[in-house]
Amino acid sequence: MTTKKIVLMVGGVVLVLVFLVVCFAGGIVGLALYHIGNSEAAAKAKDFLRKNEKLKTETGTVQDFGSIITGSVTLDNGSGDATLHLKVIGDRKTVNATVDLVLVQGGSWRVSSASYVNGAGQTIQLLDPYDTKTLIPRLIA
Repeated sequence: MTTKKIVLMVGGVVLVLVFLVVCFAGGIVGLALYHIGNSEAAAKAKDFLRKNEKLKTETGTVQDFGSIITGSVTLDNGSGDATLHLKVIGDRKTVNATVDLVLVQGGSWRVSSASYVNGAGQTIQLLDPYDTKTLIPRLIA
């Protein structure tokens, strides 16, 4: 065998090994993104964003979400938390939103905070913990 054939064979083996490693890593990342995007937390986040009036004023009616949902979901003995980053596609505008959720022991996912970044680069909060819809009766003496 000549040196040229040996170099080509070694190069071919190295390329095949690199290809296998890239496919394996890509499969793991793809599987993780699939599970995050199709989780109960992602469904709750999408539902919250679809119904949020503050977001509708910026984007219009929410038509769809981006195909890739990133973030993290942590579960521990029936409770957990999640932070999800979604692209919200509306009638008028597309924005990037972040939704934080909490899994209550034995319950379902609940939104703890949510925000989006507007066209000017400002972060707009969608869930105000001090905004209450209940009326507080006044006691008049």
